[in-house]
Amino acid sequence: MTIFSRWFQRPDILATETPKGPWGGSGDDGNSGPRNPWAQPPGGRKPAAKPTALDEFLRKARGSGGGGGGTGGFGGLPSGANARALWAIGVAIIAVVWILFTSVHQIGPQQRGVVTYFGKYAGTLDPGVRLTMPAPIADVTVVDVQKIRTDNFPVGDGENLTLTGDQNIIDLAYSVRWDIADPRDYVFQLAEPNETVRAAAESAMRAVVATTTLDQAIGTGRTVIEQRVAELTQQILNDYKSGVRIQGVAIKQAAAPARIVEDFNAVTASQQEAIANLNQSRSYAQQVVARAQGEAASFDKVYEQYKLAPEVTRRRMYYETMEAVLAKSDKTIVETPGGVVPYLPLSNAKRLPNPEVVTPAPAAAAAAPQAQPGAAQ
Repeated sequence: MTIFSRWFQRPDILATETPKGPWGGSGDDGNSGPRNPWAQPPGGRKPAAKPTALDEFLRKARGSGGGGGGTGGFGGLPSGANARALWAIGVAIIAVVWILFTSVHQIGPQQRGVVTYFGKYAGTLDPGVRLTMPAPIADVTVVDVQKIRTDNFPVGDGENLTLTGDQNIIDLAYSVRWDIADPRDYVFQLAEPNETVRAAAESAMRAVVATTTLDQAIGTGRTVIEQRVAELTQQILNDYKSGVRIQGVAIKQAAAPARIVEDFNAVTASQQEAIANLNQSRSYAQQVVARAQGEAASFDKVYEQYKLAPEVTRRRMYYETMEAVLAKSDKTIVETPGGVVPYLPLSNAKRLPNPEVVTPAPAAAAAAPQAQPGAAQ
């Protein structure tokens, strides 16, 4: 403890009394070690504390007479001529701070400030540091005119059932992007801008889908629907003078509700089958028409030859027709030299095979009886 005592000793040049211990005790007393700083010092009561600069200021502010016996104000507040001067200075400082905080406005590059004087529109502040009258005379509402806001329909994972023009129901999910085109109209014309934009977009989407078929809504017609919804929503908001500009509409999902997805798939399959059958029938019709056109062209060529040689052409047509007819039927040609017709066993004559019956085996064909001499097939 001797080392610590030396550290806390004051230099001899500043010493005016007997050195004390580290807690203010005397080094000559019989007690060893530092004294408790909150204990009563030996030899009497604690010395009075020296008044601080703040205490001197308050005492002078109260006027002559000091603390309790002077002309103190309410609750010990300063009074008198000096007090009035202090109050005036304090009020002036508060007024200056209030004017600075309510008159100077920092407007960002993407922002605009709508200024009102006693609630009446007075102008729009451009980006930069701008000055206005202090509040409550002037009020500035800062809006972000470059931020693209997005509203999703529906909110969360719920269903958004919409009726189509052909009386079908689809689950439609889409989003609407918009920003602020006119800050003045946006601030004054719309009490709840987000709710207004959502209501206008949903109304426009249902109106457009109600005039669209199911195939268009879930197929290639999405682009047309998005464009029409954006135009109709913008028209509604322009009628409201909302100051809102629609940037675009995007359909994220258009499908049948989960409760009827199986029936919807069955209907879709039937529609696809009907389309396939229709395409097949059209292809067959085209083939028949092409064949008929070819036959007509061939007949025209024959007719041209017939006009050049009617007799020859007529005979040739007769031969060709008979050849085509007789080639598919059984024939028996009998030559009658001398006018005597021989006996013909027609039941044993060779016949042409029936095209609807399977061709007989070679052994069965060899076992068939031979025709009588004098008969030709």
